[in-house]
Amino acid sequence: MTLDEILKEIKKAQNIVILTHESPDGDAVGSSLAMKLMLEALGKQADVLIPEYSRMFNFLPSAEKIKVESEIEKYDLAISVDCANLKRLAKNEYFEKAKRTIVIDHHGSNNMYGDLNYVNPASPACCEILAGMIDYFGIKNSKEIGTCIMTGIITDTGGFRHLGITPDTFEYTAELIRLGVDLPDIYKRTLRTKTKANFELTKRIIDRMELLEDGKVSFTYMNSQDELEVGAEPGDHEGLVDIGKDIEGVKVAIFIRQKNKEEAYKVSLRSEDNINVSDICFVFGGGGHARAAGALIQGNVQQVKEKLMKEIRKWME
Repeated sequence: MTLDEILKEIKKAQNIVILTHESPDGDAVGSSLAMKLMLEALGKQADVLIPEYSRMFNFLPSAEKIKVESEIEKYDLAISVDCANLKRLAKNEYFEKAKRTIVIDHHGSNNMYGDLNYVNPASPACCEILAGMIDYFGIKNSKEIGTCIMTGIITDTGGFRHLGITPDTFEYTAELIRLGVDLPDIYKRTLRTKTKANFELTKRIIDRMELLEDGKVSFTYMNSQDELEVGAEPGDHEGLVDIGKDIEGVKVAIFIRQKNKEEAYKVSLRSEDNINVSDICFVFGGGGHARAAGALIQGNVQQVKEKLMKEIRKWME
């Protein structure tokens, strides 16, 4: 049983590091901090390394303990949460150097890159997987752990709007509310509150929005200059891809964001119906979920758009 093996490795390790993917969302940050608090409940200390994340998650318990770097060069154990492959794992050098590695994830595209892998693609959020591990590990749940877990569930399900939600999702949610977790507050902080920079970026990407393929595909973009001009911080682009997806008749929404000042763009795709955007992103070395995925593609705006549309048309045919 993998969970027994995972618990054995945790108990054996003297020093532990927790890592997650680049440009972390609520599930990534929530999973990282929930795992840290769960380990503390088991009598273990762990470092959480996240180079950049949105300040909207500063309300999470232990967020002030997140580190950018570590003075430990080689950990006994590295735990990756909510990340499908080693390439997307921020600070992956710590994972590669660790004596033992564990991967906990819910992406169907996960390539099982750890020594131990606990991956459940049926789960709508990595945090929901951790919720199921709490009882198994004999950990007493708390409002602090629950707040981190609820943040991951809320953000990855879009406030319980996306496909993949199960009865377990609501059972865990009910349990967390009984613990005192403030569901409306988390919803407001993560899904309803927009920074001024996000608002300014929203205006720009709406102005650039194109409807392609008889309105079945929406496309828009932002570049490094946009971020500079509005004073954007990490995470200020979150949610922009959903604007195109919410347009009537759109089956695939494309949002691309320039990586620094390079001629390369980070791609976010969202879809409805039977179009698997994870498979589309896999062509470019990315991945994710069937209805939400990402990749990094070299080129300018027009080149990236053409590359994506070539693959999307194959699915539409």
